[in-house]
Amino acid sequence: MDIDGAHEPGGSMLTDSTRTTHVGGSTIDFSLHSDNTSDISSNHHQQGSLADYQLHQLIGRGKYSQVYAATHIPTGMQVAMKKVAIFDMMDPQARVDCLKEVKILQSLEHPNIVKCYNSFIQDNELVIILEWAEAGDLGHLLRERAAAGSGFEPGQVWSFFSQICHAMKHMHDRRMMHRDLKPGNIFVAADGSLKLGDLGLSRYFSSRTLQAVTTVGTPYYMSPECIRGTPYDFSSDVWSLGCLLYELVALRNPFYKENQSLYALGKHITSCTYDPLPGAVPQPLRDLVTAMLQPQPQQRPTVAQLVQICQQHCPQPGS
Repeated sequence: MDIDGAHEPGGSMLTDSTRTTHVGGSTIDFSLHSDNTSDISSNHHQQGSLADYQLHQLIGRGKYSQVYAATHIPTGMQVAMKKVAIFDMMDPQARVDCLKEVKILQSLEHPNIVKCYNSFIQDNELVIILEWAEAGDLGHLLRERAAAGSGFEPGQVWSFFSQICHAMKHMHDRRMMHRDLKPGNIFVAADGSLKLGDLGLSRYFSSRTLQAVTTVGTPYYMSPECIRGTPYDFSSDVWSLGCLLYELVALRNPFYKENQSLYALGKHITSCTYDPLPGAVPQPLRDLVTAMLQPQPQQRPTVAQLVQICQQHCPQPGS
């Protein structure tokens, strides 16, 4: 999450807060604690413990993190638990800023954003308790559809894209950038709705440079300005949304090619060179992809404008 569009880590100092929510008659605290760690403010108190959770299977892994399916024992609620080895991957000031931003994430309330229930430090790891998404992530769904040769109907594409745009608008309205929007960070609930996850903490948990792809994966959703290593703002998220919409239609990323070198990928992104969508794709979808995949950031629409366009094709009452 970036505050006021800042693209450098450690640029925001956010006020600490403590909140609670009631689930199934029990109270879960939404606070951080220090676990007697010297570089975290001493006014953080322990409000969570691994003893409160029963871990099940490992469902995801990164260089410094693991994600488990888990159960909150006092309430019986199923959750996702992300454990991050922050003491192995960042300096003391970055840790303090990261913890403060996790607390801000806990304040977000939107039906299409994965809820962050709780977070705490234990055993030198940052533990983040997240809403459980029963049906996996959008990347898995897209791969299934591609393997079956079964694309989404235009109405379903508009519905999916509208949900993500509403979630992104909720973030941008609060001066938060996502920074790592891709199908693998969008989760599918039991009712088929989409929920945006991994909000903005990528700047602490990974490097957003082309040279660091061995750590973060091939940067298919990076904007041209990120590829070049130049300053970027909210329009970089819009570029990623353009890649996402293209993939919802074509079932592949616009810049994916077999056996493509990293250098060639970077050139294709910075020059905005990609295969056109099939002629059978409705013109409004084609036009919207073109509008978002503009090499000049100022030429891209805002997320608020994307929401307005989505409402014309997929109205959402009360949005």
